[in-house]
Amino acid sequence: MARANATLQRLYVEADLATDTLLPLAEKQSHYLRNVMRLQAGDAVLLFNGHDGEWRARLHRVDKKAVTVEIVERTRAQESGGDIWLLVAPVKKHRSDYLAQKATEMGAARLLPVITRRTQKNNAVKRDKLLANAIEAAEQCNLLSLPQIDEVQKLSALLADWPSDRKLLFCDEEAANGTGASELAGLKGEKLAVLIGPEGGFDDDERAAITALPQAVSLSLGPRILRTDTAVVAALTLLQAHAGDW
Repeated sequence: MARANATLQRLYVEADLATDTLLPLAEKQSHYLRNVMRLQAGDAVLLFNGHDGEWRARLHRVDKKAVTVEIVERTRAQESGGDIWLLVAPVKKHRSDYLAQKATEMGAARLLPVITRRTQKNNAVKRDKLLANAIEAAEQCNLLSLPQIDEVQKLSALLADWPSDRKLLFCDEEAANGTGASELAGLKGEKLAVLIGPEGGFDDDERAAITALPQAVSLSLGPRILRTDTAVVAALTLLQAHAGDW
């Protein structure tokens, strides 16, 4: 997506943003601006925090320990964003990084790592790493919000407490007669979630528990078996194009 100020570095911060505020940046961000980007006092950057929009700031002080910026003006108002949840079984480290980045880029509002019976035990979930990759994607792709990233949960616990007002699109490799792309338009305006399992698939008991939910809708991603991270991109593309905010 094209934007004004395209050459300015964008940074995610946790602090509130308001005009004429001095804000010391985190050590890693200070190091990046000072030693990698070689920015100096007076140079401009863009800041966002997920709820105050995007703001132009200028480097107020640059020293060896920290960079302090002065917030000048808001350049974009906060957007409401979408409301798509992504439930996905953990994958290996480098593919987990990719998954978090793509889920963020494609508008997932919440990322819920779920443990299924066939999830590989060595696929550990590191929430801080998922968050770091989501931040990187948001900074680079002109986004104003990050997905909420939950701690890992068991699929059975999520299903037991599933909200009655949210559809659960179950991406099932055995769903030959599941909902197709053309039928997703009928879900536009609904609260939606996508469930993608491990590469070993769901077992019969899990499949029965999912399909027993009144809110569950089986979704076919086509005739090919997809890796989990590929299925994330495919499912979110279909959902956004037919029922989301694209």
